[in-house]
Amino acid sequence: MKKIISTLLGTLGLVALVMSCNNDFLDRQPQGQFSEADVATLDGVNGLLLGAYTMVPGGGLEGQTWHNDIHNWVFNLASDDALKGTDAGDQPEQSFIEAYDFQSFNVHVRDKWRGLYKGVAATNNVINTLEKVEDATDEQKEQIIAEARFLRGLFHMEARKMWRMPTYISDEDFDLNDLESTKVPNDREIWPFIEADFQAAAAVLPESQSEIGRPTSWAAKAFLAKAKMYQGWNSDGSANATKLQEAKPILEDILNNGPFSLMDKYQDNFLVATRNNSESIFEVQYAISSATGDAANRGIGLAHPYTDPWGCCGFYQVSQNLVNAFKTEGGLPMLDTFDDADVPATVDPTTTLTDYTGTLDPRLDHSVGRPGVLYKGFKIYQTDFVRDLTYAGPFFSMKHVAEPEAFGQGGWGNLSANNYRMMRLDMIILWLAEVEVEVGDLEVARGLVNQIRTRAANPEGFVPLATQGDERNDFTIVDGQYAANYDIATYDAAWTDKDVARQAVRFETRLEFSMEGHRFFDLQRWGIAADVLNQYLQSESEHRTYLQGRSFQANKNEFFPIPIEAIDRSVKDGAPTLTQDPAY
Repeated sequence: MKKIISTLLGTLGLVALVMSCNNDFLDRQPQGQFSEADVATLDGVNGLLLGAYTMVPGGGLEGQTWHNDIHNWVFNLASDDALKGTDAGDQPEQSFIEAYDFQSFNVHVRDKWRGLYKGVAATNNVINTLEKVEDATDEQKEQIIAEARFLRGLFHMEARKMWRMPTYISDEDFDLNDLESTKVPNDREIWPFIEADFQAAAAVLPESQSEIGRPTSWAAKAFLAKAKMYQGWNSDGSANATKLQEAKPILEDILNNGPFSLMDKYQDNFLVATRNNSESIFEVQYAISSATGDAANRGIGLAHPYTDPWGCCGFYQVSQNLVNAFKTEGGLPMLDTFDDADVPATVDPTTTLTDYTGTLDPRLDHSVGRPGVLYKGFKIYQTDFVRDLTYAGPFFSMKHVAEPEAFGQGGWGNLSANNYRMMRLDMIILWLAEVEVEVGDLEVARGLVNQIRTRAANPEGFVPLATQGDERNDFTIVDGQYAANYDIATYDAAWTDKDVARQAVRFETRLEFSMEGHRFFDLQRWGIAADVLNQYLQSESEHRTYLQGRSFQANKNEFFPIPIEAIDRSVKDGAPTLTQDPAY
């Protein structure tokens, strides 16, 4: 058995992946192109599969490392959670996304398409090459195909979230030696094909893997459920009961029979020290140990505090609207009035947040850097964390930021070993709560939400009060005191109103997964993006004046335009096979 340590070019994972190989195929430095005979072996096709895995993170495969990152942090700038940050003139293509000026030539939109469909091509190449492999058993072939189909479903799902009518390219369409084979028209809904990929993967993949980073049957089921949840609402916001009913038994199976459990402390989902924990269903793996940094989480490198040890670059700040959402009253969210008054931020670096006496959900200070509050247990947050306080305000993102001991710099950009938890048990629980509200039992939904809130209420996970020392990185923990007046309670009164229950579940979803790249797509799938985001723009533009006059266009801005480059390159027999979204 030979141990193959993968750097995973584009920062994915399967870091330190162990593979069974009989020769040094994967150890060799590539010399030009391999022939069909080189790759039409078990070792060869495993190398191709590994290459497909490297496409998952996205960062650096196309354009700059941040253009098509799997976190979707750039596209989450279109939500009510996030602001571009840094300063007004930096990366204007991100400003266009934040302002809902989606253009088909935007480099982020272009490179997201490029990266995802390179991933699709890689998975199809694995499946097609496997047909020529003679030194693999049927069982080995089935496992490889299952992993390839899982990845193909993942790439296409990301595309379907981004675009209203992307194309689906199957292994039957694909021919490595024929560029025309990928020019498949985008004239059909691709959700059924995505579901089929995850269904096929779930039927073959094992329940557990010895190699960290490979998907299990549970992961495939979870993504199958996610595909159904994304079809669970119509564009007008009404429920698609059929799809929700289909998702329900899958979600129940994962929750009741899967080997997963919520971590005791919420923050354990965002620390390097607690990667691949009992709550995780599928993680994109990262490491900073490789010489080039290729295995690190580079795609989100810009989105780090401006102060040391990170030092760059101040992107991906947090909206006042999101901070306000963490206010509580009687321990419960203020569903309708949370944005009526602001949670202030002390800008005097020598003081703590004594100017806000209201109660807060403790998840706030594990999600948002606030002046005066300990950040990642490393140093007290001050306004030197942001690049321009007057532009995007005082709040900064933090979940994706690695602890200093798991952070480095190499080549260009910040390197992080903090995994991206792409699928977790808390997602399954809250999706099931959504389903119960629409097609099940409101009281079951309440119990599910309370599971999430009970974990968040664990005082062992509260951020302690800390006072600033003489040196910038020095602080003292104040025994027995917390950084804020935390108060979080469960919903103890029966849920009898479906509309209120729906609002409570969606609000909980926002709090639990804030700044993780999901919020814009949640608003999209629920069919409420226009109402929520136009209201957000009215309030947030009072603080961030550059948002004044901006608006979200219903039935358009829910999705991004297909890149003009992709359309131009799809020409076949004199006409493009891809057509632009009619909204653009």
